[in-house]
Amino acid sequence: MSRSTIAMHHVRAALTGAERRGIDTVPLLQAARIPPLLLADDRARVTPEQFTRLVKALHRATDDEFLGLGPVPSRRGTFAMMCQACLGCHDLGSALERAARFYGLFPGGPELTVETAAGADRTAEAVFSVGNDLRPYDHGNFLAECVLIIWHRLSSWLIGRRIPLRWAQFAYPAPAHAPEYDMLFGCPVRFGARRTAAGWDAHWLAAPVVRDEAELAAMLRRAPADLLSRRDYGTTVAEQVRRSLVQALRAGPPARLPEVCEVAARLAVSPATLRRRLQAEDTSYQRLKDAVRRDEAIGSLAAGREPIAELAARIGFSEDSAFLRAFRRWTGTTPGAYRLNGFPDGRVSPGPPVRHETTGQQS
Repeated sequence: MSRSTIAMHHVRAALTGAERRGIDTVPLLQAARIPPLLLADDRARVTPEQFTRLVKALHRATDDEFLGLGPVPSRRGTFAMMCQACLGCHDLGSALERAARFYGLFPGGPELTVETAAGADRTAEAVFSVGNDLRPYDHGNFLAECVLIIWHRLSSWLIGRRIPLRWAQFAYPAPAHAPEYDMLFGCPVRFGARRTAAGWDAHWLAAPVVRDEAELAAMLRRAPADLLSRRDYGTTVAEQVRRSLVQALRAGPPARLPEVCEVAARLAVSPATLRRRLQAEDTSYQRLKDAVRRDEAIGSLAAGREPIAELAARIGFSEDSAFLRAFRRWTGTTPGAYRLNGFPDGRVSPGPPVRHETTGQQS
């Protein structure tokens, strides 16, 4: 199943720590097969695979699991040792408490807490929070958001079950890319809160830790970058609609994406109710349909193996010109910009000099 693409904001945010250290980020983007010229376009997006490669390249370049975004570096291997410590715990609650104590041994890192509180419906919630303010060092709060995402997905991995988030909240005003958060966290989000935190049903804290060292070794070969890019939610109405659209897209070619009434019937609601629920989640059926087509197109273009005409037909466009217009509307640029400028081995054309914001130098 295709996964949602990642906004260019997050790519720029991930690069900030390396740029602050004076590291040339163009080779890192090239290693990730991300055309550097896309950085200037707010509507441009990358695939989860591209973002994973970028995070891994940044880990190597900065020698820091926090990508140079924190007040002090986190040496590579710290995350692995924390995970190793968690394997010996009986249940998820004790694993998270041990993990929080582990990171508490390193001054300057995120201050993590896990507690149980009464939720809005008076049922018990587990609340995972980032206690300290990382914004003086962070870019757009990217590090704090990554911590929430990674720890939620690591929790799901430890117990072998998907843990639905009830909510996520952030101790800063809503950014320009706020619509991305519903897809990132798969739950209702709120800005301007007292602290940055996420909550889920407290009964998950009693779930047993089921992973062993062999499974940990396999997970660590992909982590933590893969934990950042993986999506495994499906708890919001928008995610359920997206899942239906992706399944229909993969049933082709050619694609025949279902109408809103068909998806509403699958979800056992009326079309009007479905539209209202999507509106409450700040989206619409058409926006989700465009996003599914956009993400599938970007994934194919980044892979670089499918002719554009075949791609257009596969995702449901009868004419190439209609696909080109839609792609420019979705991303602000052309499909060719995602083809790595025609280099079949994944190299990127150097293009014009890239000015580094931190130094003003050109490369």
